[in-house]
Amino acid sequence: MNPSWAIVIAGAYLLGSIPFGVLIGRARGVDILTRGSRNPGASNVTRLLGKPLGIFCFSLDMAKGAIPVITAGVMFDLLGDRPADPDPAVAVLTRTELWLWLAVACAAVAGHMRSPWLGFRGGKGVATGFGSMVAMWEVLTIPALGAVVVWYAVLRTTRYVSASSIAAVMSLPVGYLLSVLPPNALEQPLSLSFEQVVAASPPLVVTAAMAALITYLHRGNIARIRRGEEPKVRGKARRGDLGAGPD
Repeated sequence: MNPSWAIVIAGAYLLGSIPFGVLIGRARGVDILTRGSRNPGASNVTRLLGKPLGIFCFSLDMAKGAIPVITAGVMFDLLGDRPADPDPAVAVLTRTELWLWLAVACAAVAGHMRSPWLGFRGGKGVATGFGSMVAMWEVLTIPALGAVVVWYAVLRTTRYVSASSIAAVMSLPVGYLLSVLPPNALEQPLSLSFEQVVAASPPLVVTAAMAALITYLHRGNIARIRRGEEPKVRGKARRGDLGAGPD
């Protein structure tokens, strides 16, 4: 492995570990780790400090996932490459490159979830995960944008930010699989070569694992939804309107 990969992965973890929500709260004299949901993410910032600062926090959390992924893509000339393509003129990622690029994304998310600056506590990783996935052009960009559509649709239907976040991350592996399958895959399953399946598997494994982990981290929200205690987003978002969600 090129030693530069180790540096980028470590840098992704450190960048991901910056607790922007905590810093924004401190700038306003609020300790978000002891109030609201006690999570250092955008939803708790919104709940305690209002929607503009919540959006600002979400943008920063998303950026700390996207920046290292884009940096790795530029450094190792990966942007625009695909895991596999029948056209020999199209550049494709090797399996090793794909795993390493995904490791950069995962490191940023891990930094947010387990920040050394917070005693290895952290948020739920939705914003940082989205930023890292959408930046992986073109392997996961379209599925990640599709997850945003799912997030919005579920939010409009249920008014639960947590439920929409869970639905969005669960749609990622499905969206990725649909993006790489040939049009006739369901009609002729045996038309897929072993090489195509193997080439497509790393993003599928990582997005499925991320969906499982983020869903697990929302287990408290799921329990509150079942008890009817989870706050909902109201028709017009105001301070305190957002329930616990993409922290």
